Amino acid sequence: MATGQPARVLSISAGRETTHEVERRRLERIGDPCVMVIFGAAGDLTKRKLLPALGNLANDRLLPKRFAVVGVARGRMSHSEFRDRMRDSLQEFAAPPLDPEVADWLLARLYLTPGNFEDPGLYRRLQATLAQIDQDYGTDGNYLYYLATPPSYFAEIALQLGAAGLLTEEDARWRRVVVEKPFGHDLESARALSRQLTSVADERQIFRIDHYLGKETVQNIMAFRFGNGIFEPIWNRRYVDHVQITVAETMGIEGRGGYYEEAGALRDMVQNHMFQLLALTAMEPPISFEANAVRDERVKVLHAIAPLSPEDVLTETVRGQYGAGTVEGTEVGAYRSEPRVAPDSHTETYAALRLFVGNWRWADVPFYLRTGKRLPRRLSEIAIQFKRAPFTLFRETPMEQLQPNLLLLRIQPDEGISLRFEAKVPGPSVRLGTVRMDFNYTDYFGVTPSTGYETLLYDAILGDSTLFHRADMVEAGWKVVVPVLDVWRALPPRQFPNYASNTWGPKEADDLIERDGRRWRNPK
Repeated sequence: MATGQPARVLSISAGRETTHEVERRRLERIGDPCVMVIFGAAGDLTKRKLLPALGNLANDRLLPKRFAVVGVARGRMSHSEFRDRMRDSLQEFAAPPLDPEVADWLLARLYLTPGNFEDPGLYRRLQATLAQIDQDYGTDGNYLYYLATPPSYFAEIALQLGAAGLLTEEDARWRRVVVEKPFGHDLESARALSRQLTSVADERQIFRIDHYLGKETVQNIMAFRFGNGIFEPIWNRRYVDHVQITVAETMGIEGRGGYYEEAGALRDMVQNHMFQLLALTAMEPPISFEANAVRDERVKVLHAIAPLSPEDVLTETVRGQYGAGTVEGTEVGAYRSEPRVAPDSHTETYAALRLFVGNWRWADVPFYLRTGKRLPRRLSEIAIQFKRAPFTLFRETPMEQLQPNLLLLRIQPDEGISLRFEAKVPGPSVRLGTVRMDFNYTDYFGVTPSTGYETLLYDAILGDSTLFHRADMVEAGWKVVVPVLDVWRALPPRQFPNYASNTWGPKEADDLIERDGRRWRNPK
């Protein structure tokens, strides 16, 4: 347990700050004193993402001075053994390396409560640990519980916390629960999980996390749209031809065969990450940036997606599974050869959909979504392609060579925004060429250490739920996906695997968009 000594105040020399940095610090808020409790503290998520993210927040002086972390894990470890293990994790995964003083400050505040998540005794011991930390560090009884566990434990842990009184809010203290995805595996299980969570906590206490919404470019979509006067007037069906959203990965399933066999690409990526990208792209301006005002507009988009009938599923969706291939000169195996994958598996590693948002702004504008593993490039992007100019005055330039204007929002790996348009080629004749204006975050703002979780943890400590899923948003996403899953389950694929590793997916996905006279963006 804690030594009983007063909490050491972190003092880090700021050095010379720019005017921008001073202004940023003036606007930033520091959350209330609190304890972060991580269930599953011995897992990969904690050591690879959560602890380095806390280190980066500490480095930026965005954590409360009265702060501590309690890990909850099955393995038996002392506090000092847990700190040693987490020190190794920080040295391996924090990028760039943390200032030693920052690392020492954070590690000194780590504690461990071992036990079985289903054992009521664990929660009594946790309660005692938290009470002692409140006394030693002055954390005021404010607790942020992070469920970094398999989904099967989400409800169990929440119910046990509720039974132990650890979710009760009184005397101005707060209690919050952060739940990792997946939020159920279909509509009914998502509803059941929400009922279990809200039986012990209010909806405002529940923070359903999606690390994609912590990425800078995703957050910048709203700033880009609503903070600039030149884009929003053309962000509609009159000017936009179509939207493509791509999340491509070069890796396979990386040893997660057991999980992926239950999930598949549609559940793993489309229902959560990609639908949130679509919602941010298509949403109406909120009346304010208050959390529920923003989330109200996002959920309206998901409700407006035209439902797919069984017949629509056959024509508007494509599934694929990667086969063997060559990646950077190395032979790689098919999905069915991965550990813990059935040799005749029907699980999709690729999914593509054509969807329509049935409202005034987006009527008849197709949204093409695709995601897959073992594709040639790792990238996540939103491409808004505008309609062609209605008439060409440039008779020396064949119309088919004039590229439509394209606005590209790059989410990873190189975050930024680019705009493609036509310009005159120098010379005496009138000829047009395609040019691109590029904005890269690193060029303008430098490299900011990030795991993708810093913003989300910071917001959870502040109680700002803007970037987190609400129960109705989760259900709205499942309502679109479940009809597709039902048809795919009823009609097993006959041609799996149907795309080779290191290619852009099955031919049927190309057919899906090309029958509309369009093509996927396949960067080299």
